[in-house]
Amino acid sequence: MKDRVKYDAIVVGARVAGAATAMLLARKGMKVLAVDRARYGSDTLSTHALMRTAVVQLNRWGLLDRVKASGATPVTRVDFHYPDETVPVDLAPAGGLGALYAPRRTVLDRILVDAAREAGAEVRFGIVVDDLRRGSSHRVTGISARDEQGERLELDAGIVVGADGIRSIVAQSAGAKLRRRAKNSGAVVYGYFAGVAAEGYEWAYAPGLSAGLIPTNDGQVCVFVGGAEDSFRHRVFSNLEIGFAGVLEAASPGIAERVARGELVSRYRGFAGVHGYIRESVGAGWALAGDAGYFRDPITTHGISDAFRDAELLARAIAGEMSLGDFQETRDSVIEPVFDVTDRIAGYDWTMEEIRGYLREMSRAVKPEMKLIAGFDQPAAA
Repeated sequence: MKDRVKYDAIVVGARVAGAATAMLLARKGMKVLAVDRARYGSDTLSTHALMRTAVVQLNRWGLLDRVKASGATPVTRVDFHYPDETVPVDLAPAGGLGALYAPRRTVLDRILVDAAREAGAEVRFGIVVDDLRRGSSHRVTGISARDEQGERLELDAGIVVGADGIRSIVAQSAGAKLRRRAKNSGAVVYGYFAGVAAEGYEWAYAPGLSAGLIPTNDGQVCVFVGGAEDSFRHRVFSNLEIGFAGVLEAASPGIAERVARGELVSRYRGFAGVHGYIRESVGAGWALAGDAGYFRDPITTHGISDAFRDAELLARAIAGEMSLGDFQETRDSVIEPVFDVTDRIAGYDWTMEEIRGYLREMSRAVKPEMKLIAGFDQPAAA
């Protein structure tokens, strides 16, 4: 067994939520270890699209220029496609920023991990966490894990942060209680295409279906289709290529025509659906960030933005700028309205009039989050 090392914080998971949390804690002078079972720079299921709050945070963290330099396509317009019309929305500059971005996760995750290391955090990959360690008072005091060679690691920390996704081992081991569970869940299939013209983010809605275009790196576009979990699985997952094309045509013939002129440059990837949830996210010696603590259906493409918000709030709480209880209370105050409307959208049983209303409601629901992010102080330089 290797010698035990005491960290101020151990972050389990080193993707967008975990790497951002580790970076921010390290910038505050804390001794931080982030671990992940995957490889550095590996891909993962993702909606890619960064909403305005995420772009504002990347800019404040000094990382937006790296995203721009990666070749991620600037997005200055969003088109909403319905069966009877298309509604274009030009994005007005806000916070000194005039564009959104949707970098590949192979790009964004590397940027965040590199920034965490530059700030002084230790980041290790190929580490599988088995359990949490506890002291005599049952307070979490560290992690039990194994490395790629199978060697046991017993590591101590003042706090363990679970940023390890939907099936979070930290949440399970800590006994995090489920506070809310969504009624609905949607399934999604997507692929990357070259040669597809896209003006910006494009979202399409038809009865029981959704689709969209998300411009990403190297001139490629992420094309997705979605629907209610049960019916979508039957319609698409039995034959991804045929099912994908059929749903895309039904959701938006115009988008389908453009995609047909392009070239699929990846395999199709699918998300079979998970009901959204809000978990208890703080306890004695532990906390949760990103999907580990809160997940909502990917139809609203806010997952990365949620992760960044939680990372910053949690880093402030761990550093003593607010309490862990305040972290959870603040998070819940901004996510509850968004969680509710996302659940209704993920049901896919809306009329065209209803989905228009839900999207307007979503626009209103995210405003408190935008106000929260805008009020954050400028972080110290790394």
